[in-house]
Amino acid sequence: MSSARRPLLTATAAGTLLGALWFVPSANASWDGPARTEPSATPTSQVTTQARVTTTASDDGTRLADTGSFDTTPYVVGGSFCLAVGAGFVVYSVRRERLGF
Repeated sequence: MSSARRPLLTATAAGTLLGALWFVPSANASWDGPARTEPSATPTSQVTTQARVTTTASDDGTRLADTGSFDTTPYVVGGSFCLAVGAGFVVYSVRRERLGF
């Protein structure tokens, strides 16, 4: 590959990476209900020992989020793919070096 094409290849790889990162899910939370203006009468703890996976409503009408596990399959597949592509680049680079390109 000529040295004139290397910046184009680098720019393409960077653009592809940024394009892939565009689809990473964000953790934005929103609630359409009214904001609570006075504190609750009962103290709450952020650390609980309950292992329930249901949405719980308290006496004052607030609701806790579902704390169940999420599906990690897309992350495992994507990580494996990126690892394979990186390993392929390393093998290709070593091969080119040994052949004297």
